Amino acid sequence: MFKKVAHSNIALWFLDIILLSFLIFDFGFDSFKEYRLYKLIALPVLLFALIAFNYYKYQYLQSIHRVKRTSRFNLILLSFLIVLEIILVLVNYEGSFIDTFFRERYFMEYGLIFYFFIRLTFLVRGIYDLYFNPAILFVGSFALIAIAGTFLLMLPAATTSGISFTDALFTSTSAVAVTGLIVLDTAKDFTPFGQTVIMILFQLGGLGMLTFTSFFAYFFKSGASFKESLFMKDILGNEKLNSIMQTAMRIVVFSLIIEGIGALLIYSSLQDVENMEHKSFFAMFHAVSAYCNAGFSTSSTGLYDANFRFNYYMQWVVMALIVFGGLGYAIASNFIQYVRKFFYNIFNKKNQKFISRVITLNTKIVMYTTLILIVAGTAFFLLSEQQTNLAEHKTAFGKFTTAMFSSVTTRTAGFNTVDMTNFTIPGILFMIFLMWIGASPASTGGGIKTTTFALATLNIFSIAKDKPNIEIGTRRVAKEAVLRAFAIIAISLTSIGTGILLLLIFNPEFTLLQIAFETFSAYSTVGLSLGITPALSENSKYVIIFLMFFGRIGLINLMIGILKSVNTTEYTYPKENILIN
Repeated sequence: MFKKVAHSNIALWFLDIILLSFLIFDFGFDSFKEYRLYKLIALPVLLFALIAFNYYKYQYLQSIHRVKRTSRFNLILLSFLIVLEIILVLVNYEGSFIDTFFRERYFMEYGLIFYFFIRLTFLVRGIYDLYFNPAILFVGSFALIAIAGTFLLMLPAATTSGISFTDALFTSTSAVAVTGLIVLDTAKDFTPFGQTVIMILFQLGGLGMLTFTSFFAYFFKSGASFKESLFMKDILGNEKLNSIMQTAMRIVVFSLIIEGIGALLIYSSLQDVENMEHKSFFAMFHAVSAYCNAGFSTSSTGLYDANFRFNYYMQWVVMALIVFGGLGYAIASNFIQYVRKFFYNIFNKKNQKFISRVITLNTKIVMYTTLILIVAGTAFFLLSEQQTNLAEHKTAFGKFTTAMFSSVTTRTAGFNTVDMTNFTIPGILFMIFLMWIGASPASTGGGIKTTTFALATLNIFSIAKDKPNIEIGTRRVAKEAVLRAFAIIAISLTSIGTGILLLLIFNPEFTLLQIAFETFSAYSTVGLSLGITPALSENSKYVIIFLMFFGRIGLINLMIGILKSVNTTEYTYPKENILIN
């Protein structure tokens, strides 16, 4: 039985490699489109070969429950692609069968891309059994996605006039790290295929490849090993091992629903925009980019474009998506749980539910800190930018929206509805402060995180009051959390300081303020810039690449994966005081 499984898996992976090669050449090389007859033969042959091997696994390996479920889903998907293709050919029949099939083949090819992605997630799951280090696997998944994205962006069909390896790696890393810093114009230098690759990269980077892997594991009901649950526990910050896979599934579903709603609302806000092509793709691209806090735009000037600068309705939609993504599923889920029980108590007076402890301390810290930062940023920009970026907005509502958008987007989103070079010096310095703090833990955003900043601030007052612990209400914050917060702060400042020094060496023509802004933006995965990114030298680009990558994964996660000892010590050394004044 096991030999049959091994042989069938080898055959399927061999077909997967052929399928991947076919899709890469078909989408990535313009010259390959000339081989029309080859495609018309190869595509159906590949599809039927995949069906045949999946049918073999389903028919002869039924005793293995997981294999049966996976093969059955693959058969349904592949059969659906054939039926859909036949319907499309019949409905849109024109000229000849070959001509019609050639025009309508893309639905089949997109379906095969989805099929290959599912197969890839199962490959990632297989790695769980070979290597047990959650931090290294988490870091490695982002690195592999960035490298794969680099080669996809280097395909001839991805750009309008070619791209170097450095620029492709920079763009791919920026997308995977959901940063948004660009060395090429996303709107003009990348084709629709290249823009789609970028969108997929920041979708995977925002939610995480391992989250998608666990989603499909739960979707197929194939269960999860103890190791896999431990992986996701560390990544998702969920202490309940028995609900890890359900949480991963809910994160993906919740994110896709929010992005779908956001895309519909953005699309509805574009009805008055004339002479704009591909409105639906624009809406989808920006909805995903906003929720993932990526900051990429298919507009050359971002949302500062004349068509969007005064579109306050769209800006509020984008802000809502940024906030949802920046809070993360755990916070949103906890808040929804409280609201549900609150309304239940309103309509059920006799059977009240206890809701005083529904909102966790983590949620309270995140919500209050986020609210304070948004309000403080809005008030500051309303005060500092009246004569600059707010001057062209004539209404009080327009000024308020623009100031609030700048406050929200600065904390890792990276969109701009104003000219960044017009900000006053105080405005730029405050933006650097907001960028450094960033979004919340277990979210799509970066920065040191709101909880880290909150704990560091609260710890100052606890020390001033001579209290041994941080106390909030009737709860005491674990010392481990405080120690981790200060470690994250120290690592971030060290990384940013090193980045600033290196960029000043490699690009001495730029001012300290421009370099500092760029470095904070890269490490905090924000994506805002004072306009110097495309002019960076080759060495500076690699510095920014490493800053974006380490800022997304959290350098402390990599250090834990490398330095953490599995063995536990049963002893403690004598304590000695160190003078700190």
